[in-house]
Amino acid sequence: MMMIGWMVLLVGVLLVPSSQSLRFDIQSGKTKCISEDMKSNSMTVGKYQVINPNQDRHQLLPDSHQLNVKVTSSHGHIFQWVEKVEKGQFVFTAMEQGNYMACFSAPEHWPLITLTIDFDWKTGVQFKDWFNVAKKGHVDLYHTINSIHEEMFYFLAREKEMQQLNQETISKMMWLSFVSLCFGFSVAGLQFWYLKSFFQENKLI
Repeated sequence: MMMIGWMVLLVGVLLVPSSQSLRFDIQSGKTKCISEDMKSNSMTVGKYQVINPNQDRHQLLPDSHQLNVKVTSSHGHIFQWVEKVEKGQFVFTAMEQGNYMACFSAPEHWPLITLTIDFDWKTGVQFKDWFNVAKKGHVDLYHTINSIHEEMFYFLAREKEMQQLNQETISKMMWLSFVSLCFGFSVAGLQFWYLKSFFQENKLI
């Protein structure tokens, strides 16, 4: 029972999804992009909406308060591309590991206006069949454990990459410091030799 308890606790900790909840402004003719680092087969859900500038929230948005939205991967795949919308959402499963980007563009308008956007982007843990899991109302333990293992190996690999990068950076800095020190001694030696030769030629020493 204690083993099961620890496993449930571990699942609860590791299944916490990544989430970005933002409110930002875009001026007419400008674009703002939000990125999210995702691993392959991870499911993601994004929702966005233009905030109504009217004090009476029941009034319709002006035609000028619309967005162009494009969601892409670092490999060039397009998951959503819509124009002149007030709100919307996107749902997809990442095909490969990397940065995924949601770009919001405000169409040209004169006089210039500023749109306020609410954007919520959530990325969950990997599942082999997300929709079947949701329908059944439970999570298959085997798939969950596999997902946890893959998440752990992913973060361990990233940590190893960062450690290797830090070591390489330190080595390069030490080598650069050594070269700089040798160069400084060389310049000082040349200056000393030049001054000594100058004084000897002019019989000052």
